[in-house]
Amino acid sequence: MKILIIGSGGREHALAWQLKRCASVSEVIIAPGNPGTARVGRNNPTDPPSLIANKVDLTIVGPEAPLVDGLVDRFRAKGFLIFGPTRAASQLEGSKIFAKSFMARHGIPTARYEVAYSLGEARAALKHFSLPVVLKADGLAAGKGVVVAASAREAESTVTSLFDGTLVGEAGSKVVIEEFLAGEEVSFIAVSDGRNIVPLEPSQDHKAVFDGDQGPNTGGMGAYSDSRILTGQQRQEILDTVMRPVIDGMAASGTPFAGFLYAGLMMTAAGPKVLEFNVRLGDPETQCLLHRLDCDFAAFLYEAARGHADEKLLRFRADPSVCVVMASPGYPAKPRTGQVIEGIEAAEANGATVFHAGTRATPEGIVTAGGRVLGVTHSGASLAAAIHNTYEAVKKIRFEGMHYRSDIGRKGLSRYNEH
Repeated sequence: MKILIIGSGGREHALAWQLKRCASVSEVIIAPGNPGTARVGRNNPTDPPSLIANKVDLTIVGPEAPLVDGLVDRFRAKGFLIFGPTRAASQLEGSKIFAKSFMARHGIPTARYEVAYSLGEARAALKHFSLPVVLKADGLAAGKGVVVAASAREAESTVTSLFDGTLVGEAGSKVVIEEFLAGEEVSFIAVSDGRNIVPLEPSQDHKAVFDGDQGPNTGGMGAYSDSRILTGQQRQEILDTVMRPVIDGMAASGTPFAGFLYAGLMMTAAGPKVLEFNVRLGDPETQCLLHRLDCDFAAFLYEAARGHADEKLLRFRADPSVCVVMASPGYPAKPRTGQVIEGIEAAEANGATVFHAGTRATPEGIVTAGGRVLGVTHSGASLAAAIHNTYEAVKKIRFEGMHYRSDIGRKGLSRYNEH
């Protein structure tokens, strides 16, 4: 097969890297791609005539924006096989208000919430919630549209900056206000063909910019995947109370969901509750998840795109894996770019896989070109070994002002009593 991947980040590099290893794949094309994807496939412009000229067997959409914009609908209208949800189904991520009302209608466990369409409504709604309180922009905000306000002053400042556009622009013109849920977060991602559901292994993202989950939220500073994150009973409960109601509810409303369905969950004392839905693979969860794959992932996705998601085609190695994101100075507020990156080859010689996210090729070498620059990923026989291997590789990489979290996976170590 020739496969086209839409996107240019670390998730797309991980997809290209994994699919290129599949026996069923002859070529991987990435549009527009990045310097990392150019090493495992062919980068391509994103204009429609150029994409169509490739005559690929399967297209996979990486980021959320093209899905919400209806790319899948346009490709299907031309008879092309593409994996991902339609514009209507993508509202699960495209609108927090849509997602919350959908969950309310279908009895999917989530936090109590109110919707505000103006600053005045937000101020009035805040009186109905205790602190801390969660404030969410309705629209797409690249992982930066959620703020957990610990004080009344922070809540007031946040809703003001959401509605005046200074925080996330137009995405914050409508706001969801939620009760704060206590527990541990889990990323649960599954593949659906519109009827069947095949779950991937569980993973855990680290959203806050600093160690110990401190500081503002980012698009994700790292993740780890370990089968032990969830018990078999917890996985089944999530499938029964979250994933199956979504697939059945979307089908019943005439907008069947086919693609990657991501549930960001809080594992509370009362059971799993949904924090958010995404309609694509997570980033950086993809990097550690795909590092564990031990199957022909392309064949699995091809069958899923044709309406036959088959769990027998999906297989993961037992080894846990870890991804550490290396970020530009100033990220997430105002990342500074253009710094020359050194040590990628040394990190990979150490056994890691370095996935490019915000990078650019120049005559001087590879330089930073975004907030999240690289996703350094490694596995190990235990979680402790995977963490050690990953951070040993991280030490090999240098660029001016770089920063990263040093505690990715530490919660798992405590849970499993590993050292």
